[in-house]
Amino acid sequence: MDIALLKSFLEVHRSKHFGRAAKNLFISQSAVSARIKQLEDELGVRLFTRDRNNIELTTAGKKFLIYAENILNTWNKARQEIAVPEGIETLLSVAALSSIWDIFLDDWLSWVHNANATTALQASVMRSDSLMRSLLDGTLDLGFVFDPPKTPQLLVKELVPVPLIMVSTEVGISAESAVNENYIFVDWGTSFGMIHAGQYPEMPPPTLRASVGRIALNFMKNCHGSAYLPEAMVTDQLGSSLFRVEDAPIIQKEAYALYSQTSSKKEAIEKVLIWFDNS
Repeated sequence: MDIALLKSFLEVHRSKHFGRAAKNLFISQSAVSARIKQLEDELGVRLFTRDRNNIELTTAGKKFLIYAENILNTWNKARQEIAVPEGIETLLSVAALSSIWDIFLDDWLSWVHNANATTALQASVMRSDSLMRSLLDGTLDLGFVFDPPKTPQLLVKELVPVPLIMVSTEVGISAESAVNENYIFVDWGTSFGMIHAGQYPEMPPPTLRASVGRIALNFMKNCHGSAYLPEAMVTDQLGSSLFRVEDAPIIQKEAYALYSQTSSKKEAIEKVLIWFDNS
């Protein structure tokens, strides 16, 4: 199958418009229409319903979407594997939740580069659902998450627990006062949410809900407040712009590395994970 047909299909799906898809692909609108028609002819089904201001996937189109994404991801991965620089034996595609990059993966990435001269990494941020799907379909080699799934296809390695501490821009504030006024709730995963709810059952709605610690930290700099953040993220600021909320308990957050049970790169993956055993 022509990869250009799949790219056009996915772009029309994303943009919901043939003209915008053509602009994003740097081809004419008629070329996009011709590619979609060719793809539909090859598959023997209609992929889109076409109204003037509304382009939607048909039932068949929704089914094909998953395959199109997997085929294109596999194609891109194959191109990257073949095109590795001279001297590189293994290319590992790695993805993590953005919060995990913020906590410790930047240091790990530098270590991999310096300690494993024949290994190259392709690093990205993914949502948990996309990350799991990519691991299972083989387009991702290694993933990092907070709440690992229970699936026999994936090997799970528990990493060093991350201590989350409550910090505030106000000196001497109590935990009760912190969660009741200008509090930022950072979503550190399901287990953290359960512990937090048990610790502060009467907490009112927070001023801000943040999906990553970096958002909370920047918000606190500009608008003040309190939040649970990784100790390593705020160490340099403690005692100056941020202060420990002393009566707030430390919540330990476990992070995990995931990789396929049948990965052909298993040896290389386990080699780069050694860093976590020594951290």
